[in-house]
Amino acid sequence: MSKGWYILQTFTGYEQKVERTLHQLLEEGKIDSSVLTNVRIPTEEVVEIRNNKKHSHTNKLYPGYVMLEMDLPELGWKATCTPIRRIQGVNGFVGCLSPMDRPRPITDDEARRMLNGGEDDKGEKVVRIKQNFEVGETVKITEGPFATFSGAIEEVNAERNKLRVNVQIFGRATPVEVDVLQVEKI
Repeated sequence: MSKGWYILQTFTGYEQKVERTLHQLLEEGKIDSSVLTNVRIPTEEVVEIRNNKKHSHTNKLYPGYVMLEMDLPELGWKATCTPIRRIQGVNGFVGCLSPMDRPRPITDDEARRMLNGGEDDKGEKVVRIKQNFEVGETVKITEGPFATFSGAIEEVNAERNKLRVNVQIFGRATPVEVDVLQVEKI
């Protein structure tokens, strides 16, 4: 037996229901807890700014897919996979053409990338900010050392969620780098 991550394809919108059902089957003893060790739905946190207020919500990275960490035995694997395939909303394991095929795990690197939202490092989970700022727009800085200053956006760095804003300090235009959560449109 070798532990690995397997991808279960579900109907879109059934991911949480399948996850709850899997946990229920584990509690009832219908699936061996030494075989199925982890159930995850890859998600990311998104912060959206609407009406100058921050709204955060969680998005599924891969709608219609659930990741299972299993230690699937060479013999007797059907006893574990059959109850999983019979859950309402489950289409089957990714990579299996028929229910008679043994599921194949993905590599550890692929699993790490999928669970970390495409990021290779295992650092702090990055919050994606849904932004709609453009170069040339006028914004007011609301937080930080330059709070209450206003200026025009000079550069938008979407990867780092940063803006370079030209503000007037002592009568001179000075570029200041701020986080997108620290500004609001005027």
